[in-house]
Amino acid sequence: MDLFADIVGNIGVICFLLAFFLMQKGVMTHDGMRYLLLNLCGAILLMGSLWIHWNLSAFLLEAAWALISIYGIYQSLYTRKP
Repeated sequence: MDLFADIVGNIGVICFLLAFFLMQKGVMTHDGMRYLLLNLCGAILLMGSLWIHWNLSAFLLEAAWALISIYGIYQSLYTRKP
């Protein structure tokens, strides 16, 4: 189970880093759906890993990251003008 948690957590880290790198490179924008979804996936995967290797502070950080990503997705879908 520990190996599975580590793999899931590392995939989450890759999601975060890939999103950030692609944004810096200009492939994605900070408010683009792909960027927001990669961040949300990263946060969810890391929270799954933290459920096995519990760390309250890190879990709260990832929960906040997920909520902010969900807010950005909501903004992108429902409040922005085309």
